[in-house]
Amino acid sequence: MNHVVSRLLALAGAVILAACATTTFNSSWKAPDAQPVGSLTGQTVVAMVMAKNPSTRRSAEDALAREITANGAKGVAGYTLVGDDIINDEAKARTAIEKAGAAGVVVMRPVATDKELRTTQTASMYMGPSYGGYWGGYYGYGWGGAYATAPEIRTDTIITVETLVYSLKQNKLIWAGQSKTTNPSKVDAFVRELATGAAKEMKKLGLL
Repeated sequence: MNHVVSRLLALAGAVILAACATTTFNSSWKAPDAQPVGSLTGQTVVAMVMAKNPSTRRSAEDALAREITANGAKGVAGYTLVGDDIINDEAKARTAIEKAGAAGVVVMRPVATDKELRTTQTASMYMGPSYGGYWGGYYGYGWGGAYATAPEIRTDTIITVETLVYSLKQNKLIWAGQSKTTNPSKVDAFVRELATGAAKEMKKLGLL
């Protein structure tokens, strides 16, 4: 594998910020022939976030492109090359990206959004001696252990995202991972967290 590919892997995930605990990768894969050699310093790498909402796409691609640039390559937000008017035309998209001289692309695609209920208190039924009678039993026991406020019920939003790294010179998938992030807030922080998590996974596989 040439030197372009390995640096592409590093640029996908090497981020200065530490990963937040809300993102976990439940799968990770690398190409059997992937080797950590060489450099993409100064070369063009496209940041592509496959989101239907144009505003979300632009914000996320800008954030990812900044992370790529911070690590030595020339990160380019995909929407600056492939606008919404041609996003569904693969031939035009390819022409635009190849014209820019891109050596690789880092792709992030949200694949699922789930809701999960969570309560701050969990307990099983006790049914001990204090439950035998209401007076002289449960009344005192119950009020003695009453919560000042009701248990808090929260709804967590869990976003599943697949992150892919391609060498465009080889037109080959080099690394793939799928992650879950709980309650993401700002787009920039979300993208940084995903990139950092991806870097950890690639390190486990010996790519970084």
